[in-house]
Order: sequence, then C-alpha cells, then structure tokens
Amino acid sequence: MTNPIRLAKRVAELRACSRREAEQLIVGGWVRVEGVVVEEPQARVADERIEIDPKAEPSQAEPVTLLLHKPPGYHAIQGSQLAAQLLNAASHWMEDDSGISPLKKHFTQLTACVPLETDASGLVVFTQDWHVSRKLSEDAAMIEHEVIVEVTGELIPHALKRLNQGIPYNGRTPAAIKVSWQNETRLRVALKGAQVGQIAQLCEAAGLQVVSMKRIRLGGVSLGKVTSGQWRYLRMDERF
Repeated sequence: MTNPIRLAKRVAELRACSRREAEQLIVGGWVRVEGVVVEEPQARVADERIEIDPKAEPSQAEPVTLLLHKPPGYHAIQGSQLAAQLLNAASHWMEDDSGISPLKKHFTQLTACVPLETDASGLVVFTQDWHVSRKLSEDAAMIEHEVIVEVTGELIPHALKRLNQGIPYNGRTPAAIKVSWQNETRLRVALKGAQVGQIAQLCEAAGLQVVSMKRIRLGGVSLGKVTSGQWRYLRMDERF
C-alpha cells in the first residue's frame, strides 16, 4: 500500500496538470474515488481507484439557479439566512429532471431574487448566474407573478372588476393584472411587478382578508410539483 497523499496531488499527476486545475476538477464534481464523487481536494487517497470524467473542463463550470418552495414563516427577504436553512443536498427534490447533480459549490455565492412575504409560501429564486439576477432585477416591473390566494370574507359588489382594472399601490397602478376565482375560497392572481404586501392590499380593497398565499410562477418559470421545503434546479429550457 502506498502512503496516502492529497487527492489534488494524485489528480494533478494523473491528468498532468497544475495543482490548481486539479483542485478545480475536484470541486467541480469531475473526480470519483472508487466510484463516488469526492469534492474535497484535501481528501487523502492511497491505492483507491481514481476516475476523472473525460468531459471535465474546470474553466467552463456553469453557474446554477435553484428554485425553492419556501414554506410559510421563513423570511425570504433575508436570502442568505433562508439559503443556509433550506438549501442543501438533503432538501433537493427527488423528481428534479434537470440532469444536474448537487455539489457543495452550488450552495455558495447565491443571490436571492424577487422577495416573498414571510407568511407566504411558494417560489423563491436563488442564483449564481448574473444573467438571471439581472433579468429579475432590471425587468422586475414586467415579470408576472402568479399567486394562489386563500381568502375569507365577502366580496364587495363589482370588486372583481375593480381588481382587474388595477388598484394603485405605493403610488403605482399595476401594468397588468388578472384576478379570477380558482374555487370558492381561493383567488388566482397574475400580477406584473408584484411588490411585498400588494396582494394583501388588493384583497382588503375588495372586502377580503388573506388566509394564505402561494406563489406558483415567475414569468415563464413555474414551481411545478416541488414539495414545500425542497428545491429544484432551473432547467436549460426554462426562461423567466
């Protein structure tokens, strides 16, 4: 048996590359030890079988975007705290069909986009991709939010028509809004540029009180069937 050495050193020898490139390969999830992905360059290896993915290209590591189904009660405006609590490999939705395998680097340098009320549940976006964060910030006023709102109370006369015409909030009338009944107690609201607190104010203006809210879509990206408290990757074919 040979003496154990750092995995990064062994990979550098096998690939005939620099130690820095070897570390990038390992952190990028391109290296397996006895068939298992190891992401720690400092891991010690001896005679174990080391495999380096032939497609490995550390300089082209793609940033990822995570779509979280936030449970109610979590503060989504403070994104770093929410990410630390709910984003990890254990809470990855098992039916994710993106083809991406969770790596430790996917949970670092994440930007939280498009805040959601603490008491609300549903889609919250975390991304490493500056294209995505810029889209969701610069085009915020034109991104449509689809929210299912459970309400109580009695709708005042002609309130639904008034809601669909748009009620000013913080001095701004919605660019586009569509409100309809999903069933006897739930409203479906599709609102461009929704702000925190706006949907509750709309409901109050109609004589209703909000019991719960769930954001199910942002732009062209829907939450799908992701379980509360779990997350999935944004697929390559999805656009906000």
